[in-house]
Amino acid sequence: MKLIHVVGARPNFMKAAPVWSAIAKITDFNQILVHTGQHYDKLMSDIFIKELQMPVPDYNLNIGSDTHARQTAAIMIKFEELVFELNPDIVLVYGDVNSTVAAAMVCSKLLIPFAHIEAGLRSFDRKMPEEINRLITDQLADLLFTPSIDGDDNLIKEGIPKSKIHFVGNVMIDTLAKLLPKSEKPNRFKELKQYVLVTLHRPSNVDDFESLKSILQNLEKISNSIPIIFPVHPRTEKIITTNNLDILNNENFHLIKPIGYIEFIGLMKNATAVVTDSGGIQEETTYLGVSCITVRENTERPITISLGTNQLIGKDYYRIPDLINNAINIKKRSNTIIPLWDGKASDRIAKILLSNI
Repeated sequence: MKLIHVVGARPNFMKAAPVWSAIAKITDFNQILVHTGQHYDKLMSDIFIKELQMPVPDYNLNIGSDTHARQTAAIMIKFEELVFELNPDIVLVYGDVNSTVAAAMVCSKLLIPFAHIEAGLRSFDRKMPEEINRLITDQLADLLFTPSIDGDDNLIKEGIPKSKIHFVGNVMIDTLAKLLPKSEKPNRFKELKQYVLVTLHRPSNVDDFESLKSILQNLEKISNSIPIIFPVHPRTEKIITTNNLDILNNENFHLIKPIGYIEFIGLMKNATAVVTDSGGIQEETTYLGVSCITVRENTERPITISLGTNQLIGKDYYRIPDLINNAINIKKRSNTIIPLWDGKASDRIAKILLSNI
């Protein structure tokens, strides 16, 4: 039995790693890892593969960055050629990146069964490219594995047969739970008792300089009370430097290079609060009970708000200092556990796959 995992960005690796391991434990499937190269940094990719104990990808399509249409088309062309060569029995796609929808469309047209892991999530905002990817992928998938019960509800409302839908829990939490005992703060931050961790990557926050400036200025307002740690993408750092933001001269504002996942977990689990526009971090902070301030208008993970520690602020960046102050004053972290976020989602997926192939 031949099974292909398709990954295209670092979060995909975090989702695929526990599924690969769970399948290997109970089957002798020939598992093949295909990296589309949609997002690729050799150093960071090597670190992630090592930390997640994943095999080196069997194939790298080396697609690289481009417009959404060109990138998706390029992945489809190369992945179709690979599917003809390998003739897999089933393909697994993860999340909502362009690699996900590209592989989904290739499999659908070639009548290759495929499963979508992290199905059913919806922001209900079609201005987000990821929302389009989610909608298309879920309509085409043969098996849909949802991380939370709202995913099932969304899929049923969209006409997906219940027989295709399986509520299994969150594979990102599987990886987090496994690596949590190994995680520690980087040595340079060992002495910090409290700090705010920041991650920003969405174009609406990073490419729009006025938005980025306002976010950073509001973080700077609170930085006299609590240090800020910001692992920053080189492109974002260039925008900050080019525009001469004084934040670079603030000793309590630590702009650092991107770091590995285990170090990042160490920073996240010990943070007083996290300011982010990431989807996965909304989930991880909920599991860890860490206050999360999400700089987005909406989220495809509403359960992190209703049951978790997440707060959406949209473009109301002025709220950031007050929300961080609230987090500083919290005496006890949340211990709410979302159903099936128990570190065993991948085991459930492996068993369902085995019974459906």
